[in-house]
Amino acid sequence: MFVHCVFFRLRADLTAEDLQVFDEGVRSLLDIETVRHGFVGAPADTHRPVVLRDYSCGLVVVFDDKAGHDFYQDDPVHDRFRNEYSHLWEDVKIYDVQT
Repeated sequence: MFVHCVFFRLRADLTAEDLQVFDEGVRSLLDIETVRHGFVGAPADTHRPVVLRDYSCGLVVVFDDKAGHDFYQDDPVHDRFRNEYSHLWEDVKIYDVQT
């Protein structure tokens, strides 16, 4: 299994419309063929010193293996998301986990 975790810190000046557009864009990634499970959400309401909450939106995508992840990275939907929506975030952090 290969788990791809992406944490976006969106720009502070985004409008409600911008946020809606981003949400639709990030959710489009869940439709890529090799995605087995996918989740999009905001930071959970947990407030402990070890919990990082410095992001606006988290994306967690699960693949069968690294080959599925690599397919996802090269998919036109992923390319379109990166090209059309990257102006909406200030920072992105990615953590990949393989079991």
